[in-house]
Amino acid sequence: MGMDAIRVLVVDDHPMWRDAVARDLGEAGVDVVGTAGDGAKALRIAPAARPTLAVVDLNLPDMSGVELTAGLVALADPPRVLVLSASGEGDDVLAAVKAGATGYLVKSAAREELLDAVRRVHAGEAVYTPGLAGLVLGEYRRLASAKEPREPDGPAPALTPRETEVLRLVAKGLAYKQIAARLSIAHRTVQNHVQNTLTKLHLHNRVELVRYAIDQGLDD
Repeated sequence: MGMDAIRVLVVDDHPMWRDAVARDLGEAGVDVVGTAGDGAKALRIAPAARPTLAVVDLNLPDMSGVELTAGLVALADPPRVLVLSASGEGDDVLAAVKAGATGYLVKSAAREELLDAVRRVHAGEAVYTPGLAGLVLGEYRRLASAKEPREPDGPAPALTPRETEVLRLVAKGLAYKQIAARLSIAHRTVQNHVQNTLTKLHLHNRVELVRYAIDQGLDD
């Protein structure tokens, strides 16, 4: 998928930073459909701008980026959310992910890291600044182990052996490129397997997929 297929809304209360991110994305071919300096404006313009991805700062003047993330993913046509924050604190990362963010980068990330994250998050892949992925997976495992056992609502959807294999590697935190290399298949094939699995399980993104896989014990 070309960068021109990505429609981005940039939300940050620092004008120079907001403009720099929008400029970098625009120069890479991304369609920047809007910018906002606060959460209220972002939520107001998003329905008409119809971004497919929102790059969101955590510290906004009227609401937190976590609240904005929850508001954006609750829209009728929700964008995926990539948090771009100065904070690398575990509590902030987990709060953003629980609110629905698909990716989380700290602002020290290089331009190419941001562009790569935008591509991958837009494709539904969970992306985190190095060192944060383990934190998120650890929290998923903790939540899964703390759940009380319950009877399943019905038989689990039938996944193919390859889909199960891909799902197991997703649950271990591997990126799509790593999975492709491990299984000697194309990157696009991994994406197709993940999308088929999402459809079968009635899930919406890789974050929910990881939660499901851990609940099923596929990360062991």
